[in-house]
Amino acid sequence: MAHEFITLEQLAEQLGRDRRDLEKQVSRGRLPGQRVEGQWRFHPAEITQWLEMEMRGYNDEELLEVEEAQVSEEVEGGLPVSSFLYPETTQVPMEGKTKRSVLEELIEVAGRTWQVWEPASILSAVQERESVIPTGYENGVAIPHPRTPMADALGESMISYGRTQSGIAFGAPKRQLTDMFFLVLCRDSRTHLLVLARLGRMLQLPGFIDELREAADSLTSYEIICQADNRLTEEA
Repeated sequence: MAHEFITLEQLAEQLGRDRRDLEKQVSRGRLPGQRVEGQWRFHPAEITQWLEMEMRGYNDEELLEVEEAQVSEEVEGGLPVSSFLYPETTQVPMEGKTKRSVLEELIEVAGRTWQVWEPASILSAVQERESVIPTGYENGVAIPHPRTPMADALGESMISYGRTQSGIAFGAPKRQLTDMFFLVLCRDSRTHLLVLARLGRMLQLPGFIDELREAADSLTSYEIICQADNRLTEEA
């Protein structure tokens, strides 16, 4: 439907990017868009998916630009991860040994807050996203999430984190195994992109992944994640 699309100017504002640069990209087929009455129009869901893929190759500065372009009323104290992750939504170690069982456990852990209203729908949406483009990275970390926000299935945006005792096949490049998982469940696209950008920056912090992988229990893992989140906010 026409009202679902946004203009080039709106997209530039949303992404914090130069309008002319975006126009070049869409003209060259590097950005999903379509001509409507001679003007470029963009579907928010397609843009979100495009940006997700782009961010996988972004450096810290580029991810920071994405962060700064997103505004979420749910984020408290400028901490996009700590606002949605809690000690009770952190599980180390996890018992799951398959992709499905890990996803089920992550959703169950998130449900400890009583803010996950439709766990079956969320599982189906996350599995669908994984079937299209797996969310595993080469560093043993995965960030599973639905393709689109699920406001009707959640009371509030949520992150759950877990680490399995050994790596499992999760679709990472070069068939590398995955043992650390951040399940991201957001009620709107801006919050979703903000959280993904901040997690991407955290994963690039020297020593963060190793320290998190060595954490002995849930509380220690939670504290390491929050410290990294706070560090990036203080450095901004």
